[in-house]
This record gives sequence, C-alpha cells and structure tokens, in this order.
Amino acid sequence: MTVLPMIAATYFMVAGGPYGLEEIVQKTGYRATLLILLLTPLLWSVPTAMMVSELSTAIPEEGGFYIWVRRGMGRFWGYQETWLTLAGSVFEMALYPNLFVDYIGRLFPAVVLGHRGLAIGFGMIALCSAWNILGAGAVGKGSLVLNVALLAPFACLIGFALVHAHQGAAGPAPLRHADLLGGVLIAMWNYMGWDNLSTIAGEVDKPQRTYSRAMFGAVVLVVASYLLPVAAVARAGIDPNLWVTGGWVDVGRLIGGQALAVAIAGAAVLGAVGTFGTLMMSFTRLPAVMAEDDYLPRVFARKHRITGAPWVAITACALLWAICYPLGFERSLLLDVLLTGLSVLLEFWALVALRIREPELARPYRVPGGLAGAIALGLPPLGLMIATVVRNGSEWIGRTNELAVGVAVVAGGVAVYFLSAAVRRKDAA
Repeated sequence: MTVLPMIAATYFMVAGGPYGLEEIVQKTGYRATLLILLLTPLLWSVPTAMMVSELSTAIPEEGGFYIWVRRGMGRFWGYQETWLTLAGSVFEMALYPNLFVDYIGRLFPAVVLGHRGLAIGFGMIALCSAWNILGAGAVGKGSLVLNVALLAPFACLIGFALVHAHQGAAGPAPLRHADLLGGVLIAMWNYMGWDNLSTIAGEVDKPQRTYSRAMFGAVVLVVASYLLPVAAVARAGIDPNLWVTGGWVDVGRLIGGQALAVAIAGAAVLGAVGTFGTLMMSFTRLPAVMAEDDYLPRVFARKHRITGAPWVAITACALLWAICYPLGFERSLLLDVLLTGLSVLLEFWALVALRIREPELARPYRVPGGLAGAIALGLPPLGLMIATVVRNGSEWIGRTNELAVGVAVVAGGVAVYFLSAAVRRKDAA
C-alpha cells in the first residue's frame, strides 16, 4: 500500500464522512461546533498522528500497536492493548451494517422490510470479507474510489450553501439544550482511529517514509471534511436545534433539494462499507499476530497464498461481527471512547518506554523535544480522556452504567491474560 491509498483508508477508519457530527451541532451550536472541531484535532489527532508516525516508522512490523506496546512495556501490556481494541470492535463493528441498512432504507424503504434488512447487512459483511481477502492493496485502492464518491455530495452541499445562503442567516438560533462537554465527547469519537493502519505495516510500501506522510495527509483531509460542510451550513442559517442523527440528508434536502438528499444518503451507504472494510483490515491482523505469539491457535496466522491476507482471521472476525450485528447494539460513545482511548494512551506510554529502553532505535520520524517532548505529547489526550469519562460517568446502557461495563471489560482482559498464561504453562509441562 502506498501513500494515497493509506490516506484514503485512514480517512475511513477515522471519519467515514461528516456523519456523526449532527449531535455536536445540536448540543453546542455552530460556533462552538466549529471551535470543537478545530481544537479537538490539535489536542487529540495531531499528537496521536505524531506518536503513530514515530512508532510505525521505527517499528514497521505487522501487528502495529500491539508490537509497539509489547516491545516497550512487556507481554502483559501488549495483550491488554489488543484486548481493548478487539473488545471495542465488538461494540463498534456491529454498528456499520445497521447504518448501511438504515441509509438504504432512507432511499428504498420497501427493500429493507422484514428479514430483508438483516440479509442485506449480512451481505455487506460478506462483501467486505471478500474485499479484505483480496489483500491490503485492494482495500487501499478501493478506499480511494469510495473517498471520491463519498465526499462529492458534500462538495456540492458546500457550493449550494455558499451560493444560496439565506438572507436572514446572520444571527445563530439560540440552543434549547447546550452541552459543551457532550459535544467534545462526540468529537473525540469522530477523531479516533489514527493508529489502526499500523497493524498492516508488513504490507506497506516503504513504511519508514509512507506512514508519516499518510498520517498528516489524513489529518488535513479529516479536519477539512468536518469543518467546511458545517461552516457552509451555518452560513445557510439552518436552525441547529433541528439537527438529529442522520440529519445530513435533511440538511441536503433543505439546501440543494431531493437530488442532493439522495446523494448524501447514498454517500452514507458507501461510508459504512468503506469504514467497515478498512477497520476489518486493521482489526483482523491482530488475531493473526497473536496466534504467532501463541495466544491463539496457529490456524489464525494462516495467510492466503496469493494475496497474503490472513484469511482465517478475517473469516473468524467476520463471523463474530455477523453474530453481533442482529443484536442491534446502540452506539455507546462512552464505551468506544473509554476502550479505544485507553488503548491509545498505552501507545503514548509505549512511545516513552521505548525512548528509555531503546534510545538508539532508528527513528525516521522523531517527535521533537527528546524524552520530555515524548512525555508532553501524551498529556493533552490524557486530559481529554479524564474530562470526558468524568462528564459521562452517569451514562447508561439499559439499566447498567456504561462506565461500570467499561471497567468490567478492562478487568476481563487482565483475567483472561493470566488464565491463558496458566493454560500455556500447563501445556508446556
């Protein structure tokens, strides 16, 4: 995989389009949303991209962040890094087939009625599995095409909004329910995923140079694709209180008519496919590498003889996510932010640990400032994590506190590690 396909794949892993920003506008209004979308990448995305650039160019190995944490902090923490990522994937990957079916339903309601909607979701999972078995190069090239198709309707929306702004759009409508920290949490969720492409380092062309260029190119693309549409719609004077999940379709209809609304809904379908497919590419490398470390049966490490893709791990993960998909998990922002955020913090700590343990390691890209700079780089993400968890500690899944669920998942990783270690010792004896 080369630079442009990596930028495209990273874009889907992080963003998948401006979808998901609607609730920030509803919670905070246009001006605060634009400020949040500008500051969050400075405090979260840029530090993460810098950390990923140093570690991925210094240790360009298949397994990415699992290898970094294991090498810098030991096998226990490497296992926890993978546990947090794969546990989070159970909550996350069930979302995209549901989004895929929901947006198809907006375009063709009769098509998704009854069990047909489930069948379409299963078909999407099978399609993305086949796409992944073709190899990382195929996923990267396909992501480029999907990126263009995804962003084209939003380019049209920006043009319509700027040309046909309402005359009375000068004063923003007052918010009925302002929630600034809630908006920051959603922004963090929309800016996560920069490390995901590190797991395919063994399939990247000239990774020592490619990763840093791809990271910063993707940061610019994500920030621009978030800021520009929201700024254009703000100029059009649409009441921020009207924004709801999936509201880009309604905004497109108000600004550009039914044709633009249909195009935005169609782009959302492509976004769900692109995000699911690229995340599958990232997550499925983890079972393959862990099988090589004897945490999983060796069969998970088997690769396709032509494409080199870990087809057993891809098939197993696809089956797991297909089982979870009909359960209709609601999007749990706190769980996503908690599990993914903790795994990213482990990577920042691995950056510092490797600076201490392997000071002579060749680093084609190096975070400036020496050891102090590496430590300081992780402080803004840590602060954001603490603020959002404290703010959202009272969120619930049914009758269960989300924070309690997250703590239980983290504790489960510790328990499973020591259980698997005991089993390995018994087998060795």
